[in-house]
Amino acid sequence: MSKPTPNTPPERPNKSPSNKQDGTVEERVDTTLPDAQPVVDRVQDTPATNVSLISGNSKPRQYKVNNPSFFMQRGYQVLLVLGLIAAFFLVMVYQTLFGRIEQPQQMVTIEQGQTYYGLLPQWQNQIPLFSASVAKLYIKSQVDAPLHAGIYQLPENPTIAEALQILEQGAKAAMVKVQIIEGKTSKDLYQALRDNDNIEKEVLTADSDNASIAQALDLAGILPDNVTNSSDPIVNHNLEGWFAPDTYYYGEGTSDKKVLTDLYKSQQKALTDAWENRAPDLPYNSPYEALVMASIIEKETSVPEERPLVSAVFRNRLVKNMRMQTDPTIIYGMGSRYDGNIRRKDIDEKTSYNTYQIDGLPPTPIALPSAASIEATLHPADSDALYFVATGNGGHKFTNSLAEHNQAVKDYLSVMREKKSQTPPQ
Repeated sequence: MSKPTPNTPPERPNKSPSNKQDGTVEERVDTTLPDAQPVVDRVQDTPATNVSLISGNSKPRQYKVNNPSFFMQRGYQVLLVLGLIAAFFLVMVYQTLFGRIEQPQQMVTIEQGQTYYGLLPQWQNQIPLFSASVAKLYIKSQVDAPLHAGIYQLPENPTIAEALQILEQGAKAAMVKVQIIEGKTSKDLYQALRDNDNIEKEVLTADSDNASIAQALDLAGILPDNVTNSSDPIVNHNLEGWFAPDTYYYGEGTSDKKVLTDLYKSQQKALTDAWENRAPDLPYNSPYEALVMASIIEKETSVPEERPLVSAVFRNRLVKNMRMQTDPTIIYGMGSRYDGNIRRKDIDEKTSYNTYQIDGLPPTPIALPSAASIEATLHPADSDALYFVATGNGGHKFTNSLAEHNQAVKDYLSVMREKKSQTPPQ
């Protein structure tokens, strides 16, 4: 028979660590008073056990925001984004400064008042990721002097950094202005270069003539046989029309050969481009014939919108085998004999150029035509007009029949008589 168990309270495990160092456990008597805090209150800050591991109730694990792996993942994402942005920016800067624009080696004319910023659209249109803002910042930080007017030779497929380096050199050299007005002649051009003391004379010597100039420039091959073999001194080896009229700037000491060669190349390009894109069914057998016609149009009108109409008149007359009958050809054929007036004897004189007396086109151009006149020659207006005459008030009257033309001539003479009567005597 067992002994009765003493009626003593059960021992409560000691929840707090012992302060003793000998490993013994101090027994504790429960002396809890009625108003004392429950034991559970003293351990309320202890993390709760994840009961899902025991009960099998699978709830997603919740991470605290101060988990180090959370910040590491965020940091990698931010660094990746920043890296991509930096890489894009570097590529954009590289493309802006060192991306190449596709173009052949060529001469570029910079007019007075142009700026470096005005050069950016061509690069921006042809180079992917080109940034005008980056280019402007580069120009502002690297270029000290403003863009200087002049003619510059850019290399094949240049970068903007290369172009800026070349253009900067213009500010270091004194520039010479060479101005060739549309409608002037090659003779006028030669004289302007001879009179310019800052242009070195290599071609236009005191005894130079048409043949020696063409030979010195190596341009005799661009002329048809009837020009190179002509017995007429005005026609023989005449390079009329082959130099593009414009305003040019060159460094002091530039040779006349370089100036003339540059102007020839510019005109040749304008003529070639227009010829390759010409309208169909034109009465011109070669680009040179179109150049001849362009020079006549240049002399006949200074009103830009009239050029295609003048072109249509001459096209229509050539198609109908009518003589062109244009006064500027009379004047050119007279050469130095022209004194400002055309008389009946001048109209009746048969020269190499007088289109009142010869059929078709004259043998050479009669002036230096602009690119606009070349374009009008190869794209005439859709018109049946066969005549035109000045109105006396600016511009011309275009008509389809001789009767209408004669009336337009009478109207012109009437206007001129009225203007003369209103002019006070001198």
